[in-house]
Amino acid sequence: MAYPPFHPSNPTPDPLFMSSSDFNEAFPSESEFVERKSGFNRTAVQEAAVAFSNSDGGVILIGVDDAGVIVGRELTSGLLDDTHTTMREARDPGRYSVHELRVDDKPVVVLSIARRVEGFSQTSSGRVLVRRGTMKVALFGGELARFINERSLQRFEETESAATLDDTDADVLSELAAAFGWTRDVPDRLAEHGLLTGNAPARLTIAGSLYLLPDPAERLGKAFIEILRYPADGAEYDKRTEIRGPLHRQLRRAVDEVMSELGSELVVLGLRRYELPRLPHVVLREAVANALAHRSYEMQGTSTRIELYPQLVRIVSPGGLPEPVTVENMRETQAARNLRVITVLRRLGLAEDAGRGVDVMVDSMLEEMLDPPLFEDSGHAVSVTLPVRSAVTPSERAWVREVEARGLIEPSDRILLVHAARGERLTNARVRELIGLDTGEARRALHRLRDAQFLVQHGSRGGAGYTLNETLAPPAGLRLTRQALKELVLQLATDDGPPLTNARVRERTGLDRTEALRLLDELVADGRLERVGTRRGTRYVRS
Repeated sequence: MAYPPFHPSNPTPDPLFMSSSDFNEAFPSESEFVERKSGFNRTAVQEAAVAFSNSDGGVILIGVDDAGVIVGRELTSGLLDDTHTTMREARDPGRYSVHELRVDDKPVVVLSIARRVEGFSQTSSGRVLVRRGTMKVALFGGELARFINERSLQRFEETESAATLDDTDADVLSELAAAFGWTRDVPDRLAEHGLLTGNAPARLTIAGSLYLLPDPAERLGKAFIEILRYPADGAEYDKRTEIRGPLHRQLRRAVDEVMSELGSELVVLGLRRYELPRLPHVVLREAVANALAHRSYEMQGTSTRIELYPQLVRIVSPGGLPEPVTVENMRETQAARNLRVITVLRRLGLAEDAGRGVDVMVDSMLEEMLDPPLFEDSGHAVSVTLPVRSAVTPSERAWVREVEARGLIEPSDRILLVHAARGERLTNARVRELIGLDTGEARRALHRLRDAQFLVQHGSRGGAGYTLNETLAPPAGLRLTRQALKELVLQLATDDGPPLTNARVRERTGLDRTEALRLLDELVADGRLERVGTRRGTRYVRS
């Protein structure tokens, strides 16, 4: 099943709608695929989910009693958190999704559970349940043994390859041994970590080959990274780079190559210079690490791909998301298709701890006031799109860094300061619109910035508005129109004081040298200023 693009910064799904007659026709009674729950009981919901996972899937209708009467249950943020916690505490459940269904005017929470394709699921207490009719049946003894044998799974990454220790790169072997702290019996340690088989003769596993062979792609198909650069409005790429070698070295080289291609934004505010990466390094590294760690290496004819466009970077990983992860629950649910692969990356300091990768990407983009990453799962590949753009300009990002030097602020406060610097009068409603907070959280954010003397409050209660403290006003080059900037420069030329020079314009406006010169040249061309002197002695006077 393909899932729609997903912004994890807004994980609560929109409600679905159905008439009562359609609902009764779709769910006439409990069955092998349908279970009703009038309320939310963690144990009961988890047991039903495990039974559906080990059978053919099904749906749990929360807010519907045993007789089919809709008593109603809204999908609040608290219930959504409880659902994710319940599923996370189960062992290896199938993929699931949570939605609120509006049946006429009454809400029902629908928890959909997919059949687990690989392996089997257990409750948090270790019970293996299956669905038989409307019953949840626990398996024991010989029946349990047969079920487990039928559903048992060996991870592809742990299967034997044709390579042996003699084929390994000695430098890489030493690098891994140092990272894990192995000083002796290295082959035994490799076997313990699933990188070497215990058979005779010992051979590298797929995971071991990815890290220890000089070029895994020679044995494992397209086990490399392709970087494709596309020009503006170009359907065909104009540059292709192939990154080969041990997996962790591919990761380092690919991130360095992409960061070099993207470059940085150089911003000059007065006497200060800021070099702002177009993407946070940690976001790109984590996106590529996830693509390498969670890709399907069975798909030997497909590489991991990084696409560079003028406005975005897209990382594409072969294979769908591992069960039970979906784009909807990926911030709350963790699973590793290649546990051995990701363990090595983490030990080398190249990937975040379990469960933190998506959070780090989302939060880091927020902190830099960039648009959030976008996740998609087509069933055949997973992609993460990192926008290299924002409604916040590089100059505004640099100004916020200057403001932060005066006191700590929350990441979500940054966008509020930017809008205040643009001359907006912030209200509780406007804050809710900008950063999606509820009324209480919006009030606390405004009061926090007011108490830190970043904002000034005007009025009280429902009529309260907040404006930027004048002492924090950004340079004129950030907040004034082109015409207003020209009027400011003309005023400087009229005032008594130092001669009007490029340096004085930069000091008062925050423009860099080139922008200041362009502004002065326009005023000279308009006949409103006259240039006097040359080189370092150049100054400007009113015409």
